[in-house]
Amino acid sequence: MTQSAPPSQAPQPATQSAAAPTPPALDSSQLLGGRKQVAINHGGEMYSLRLTRNGKLILTK
Repeated sequence: MTQSAPPSQAPQPATQSAAAPTPPALDSSQLLGGRKQVAINHGGEMYSLRLTRNGKLILTK
């Protein structure tokens, strides 16, 4: 009588059970408050968020 080997117990790959949460959305008018440019302090560094004549946003350091 021969014994069969037990089935392999290889680890299963992890699967994501839920999608990543959607980050909150802000309207640009909330950030700019009617202005054409605002300064943003991020980690001790100053950035400038500017609204162009064409309605585009530019973020510069």
